[in-house]
Amino acid sequence: MSYEKVAFAFFIVMALTLNFGFFLGDIDVPAHHNVYELFAAIIISLIATIMKFGDRTQIGSYLLATSLVADVQLIIAALVWGIIIYGLNQPMTPEHMSSIVSLSGGALLANVTSVVLLILEASRVRR
Repeated sequence: MSYEKVAFAFFIVMALTLNFGFFLGDIDVPAHHNVYELFAAIIISLIATIMKFGDRTQIGSYLLATSLVADVQLIIAALVWGIIIYGLNQPMTPEHMSSIVSLSGGALLANVTSVVLLILEASRVRR
């Protein structure tokens, strides 16, 4: 067993599950989406992205691309949240929350793609 591959897969799957946890709930209800869970999803996603820089295979470039997409969308979601709350000094409205959760949904789709690619790579190595 390669502990490097275990850590690699751990962070990819953890990024997906944290993102899913933030995304789950009514899209326009701020109480269903925790800001700390979004923060954790960003941190774990960034760690997963850093780990993907070492992979020099063709599928590694696809893994890196999906991770970068997830990072950008999660960071933009956090920026939108911060600008609304701290920059504009406005309460979180259902419209604002819908935008934030939609961005998280795009990141979730990128993370799902990343996990599918990881599974395909793992099944290819076994043969």
